[in-house]
Amino acid sequence: MAVSLSQVIEQFLSQLSNIRRYSDNTVKAYKIDLSEFNNFCTANHKFNIEEISEKFLKKYLLFLVQRELDKTSISRKLSSVRSLFKFAFTNELIETNPASSIPNPKTRRKLPSVVDVNSIEQLIDKNDSKTSDNLLARIIFELLYGCALRVSELCNLKYKDVDFEGSTIRILGKGNKTRIVPLGSKSIKILNDYLYEFPISSQSDYLIRNEKNEKIYPRYVYRIVNRNLSKVTDVKNKSPHTLRHSAATHMLDNGADLRVVKEILGHENLSTTQIYTHVSIERLKATYKKSHPKS
Repeated sequence: MAVSLSQVIEQFLSQLSNIRRYSDNTVKAYKIDLSEFNNFCTANHKFNIEEISEKFLKKYLLFLVQRELDKTSISRKLSSVRSLFKFAFTNELIETNPASSIPNPKTRRKLPSVVDVNSIEQLIDKNDSKTSDNLLARIIFELLYGCALRVSELCNLKYKDVDFEGSTIRILGKGNKTRIVPLGSKSIKILNDYLYEFPISSQSDYLIRNEKNEKIYPRYVYRIVNRNLSKVTDVKNKSPHTLRHSAATHMLDNGADLRVVKEILGHENLSTTQIYTHVSIERLKATYKKSHPKS
């Protein structure tokens, strides 16, 4: 019995969302990539998943290359397609997996943007006064950097997630995986100052709220971080994730064990965390070239 490609895509996305509990943003990214793939298949009169061969997938790869997409985007789109066919094969919707040997284009991974420690300190010091705006900005910086959080993790924090006595914070990360992150004494002080100005009424209240006592959202956080980072650094990427990158790099610069950093960041694979060792090495090389007389 023929199974339509669009039907398999719907089943796959449903599994990601309802069973594997992927974040809304991740599911949305898969949906966009697979919708584009489905459109390409339909334009080439391929409506059922078993009609798609390895040769046809190579034709799709060529199509992506001809669109002059960067290699990272092509790799992501191919990864989405491979995941779809793996799902179809595992669930016996196809007899063979034509995507199993389709390679990604070779890419050189870009090193993440990092802000130096002095700029981070300036960022927090510039919001030192205890006005509502400054307290809100300061706690956002302190948690994004001090706890190396993703912006979505920051927005979804609740008061009950903070253990003031144990100086830890419980984070619900990607794939609904929970991790415990240390909360420094400085972060606790800034958090207490913030909660004095923005008191909570329930353990289930969102921890960080705006001036209207409403939950904050990623775009709101981005605006605050981007505006303030622009005052202290000229790095190209001035997003909340830059603070997370900076936290990871600074921990490794100061001798933290790679596996400990992996746990704090909530990475599934150690290879993901290892990118920050490359950042540290490149920073070391830059300092050497700048300061060593024999460089």
